[in-house]
Amino acid sequence: METPRERWVGQDAGPIVRPYAVTRGRTRPRGGSVIDLVTILVATGRTPGDRVWLSREQRRLLELCRLPSTPADLASEIDLPFRVVQILLEDLFQYGLIEETTRTEQPDRPDPRILMRVLDELRRL
Repeated sequence: METPRERWVGQDAGPIVRPYAVTRGRTRPRGGSVIDLVTILVATGRTPGDRVWLSREQRRLLELCRLPSTPADLASEIDLPFRVVQILLEDLFQYGLIEETTRTEQPDRPDPRILMRVLDELRRL
């Protein structure tokens, strides 16, 4: 028969940690949620101050945010539930270590009026 210790520790995975342990018991972001599934985040390049302690997961998220990423992609990359990643990212956001990228308009986009006219002509066919 398998002992309880063997059930909770995998050879490859190591010890299993509950999500609330990663977020230090929090189930909601401190400042209210401003980060959703498709928010594009990028690291600001600032270093954490002396009073800021980052968990291993937050350091990994910060490293992944060197390139613009969405929280959904980040959650998949570090294999944590989205809500946990959202809480950790909110902390990084409040520390000023990551920011939301601004979406720029693409200058080479066609005029919507032209697209509507093409659509109308296609419907006539």
